[in-house]
Amino acid sequence: MTVRLSVVSYRTPVHNDWCPGCGDFGILSSVQMALADLQIPPHQVAVFSGIGCSGKTPHYINAFGIHTLHGRVLPFALGAKLANPSLTVLAVGGDGDGLGIGAGHFVNTGRRNVDITYIVFDNGVYGLTKGQASPTLARGLKTKSLPKPNINDAINPIAIAVAAGYTFIARGYAYDTKHLKELIKMGIQHRGSAFINVLQPCPTYNDITTKEWYAGEDRVVEGKPLPRIYKLEDEGYDGEVKSADFDEMNAKKIQAITKSFEWGDRIPVGVFYRNNFIPSYEDRITENIKDYYSNPPAKQAIASADGRTIVSIDDILKEFLV
Repeated sequence: MTVRLSVVSYRTPVHNDWCPGCGDFGILSSVQMALADLQIPPHQVAVFSGIGCSGKTPHYINAFGIHTLHGRVLPFALGAKLANPSLTVLAVGGDGDGLGIGAGHFVNTGRRNVDITYIVFDNGVYGLTKGQASPTLARGLKTKSLPKPNINDAINPIAIAVAAGYTFIARGYAYDTKHLKELIKMGIQHRGSAFINVLQPCPTYNDITTKEWYAGEDRVVEGKPLPRIYKLEDEGYDGEVKSADFDEMNAKKIQAITKSFEWGDRIPVGVFYRNNFIPSYEDRITENIKDYYSNPPAKQAIASADGRTIVSIDDILKEFLV
């Protein structure tokens, strides 16, 4: 008899010490709900994280969890996926972790199009190190822990992801877990590099883009708040590439980048760009290594039954002879 997995199947008994009201809770719940909906067994999932509040995420998900280095989550995640392409690999990290020190890896991951899902927890500050301005905090804003307004311009994660070559690009909101869950499901099911930027309040250090601000409670029309967040799909936006035509791909990219700069009174969430016509990195590998999927590195024997190594590096060493 097949036992259906529930959200509880992806929870751990580890005590969660995120600040009350943190958007991380919504993202965590959305990931667990997405895995449950897709019925992916925990032993077939690997979750990688960097450093920061979001770095604790693998501790709370019942799957293989790897807490890596600051800004280096993507190289670890890519290595695991390429070693074992049957794994469902999720990489998670904060906006400072992935778009600051890890920006180079962020760009190069996009152009490779490895089949992983990268979720960025975006709150505009370095929450774990007491609220410094992150790469996504706009110039001129002064959150509660900054002595003076931020003097740097903010980067646009969606636009960078488009330019880098990610083939699935979306934005979610941490307090809308049902919608975010669906975006994560689509990212996991997409064959290629999926990037999901998740807007989230930081109740401890970011007193500007709060949940009340996103909900529009500072602007009331006829007695009701006017929310800033709106869903792209509700307004007929379609970011999906319909053919392998180069001009159409570029037109969709321009459309996505243009839409990504909409901010302030109206903030779009949903799928900005989706392209199923670019082969994944794994598929490209099979052009040179025909049995890659059936005999990937993770499944190759490296020792005999008695524990002796059967791997020889003699051929590699010959390359270094002078």
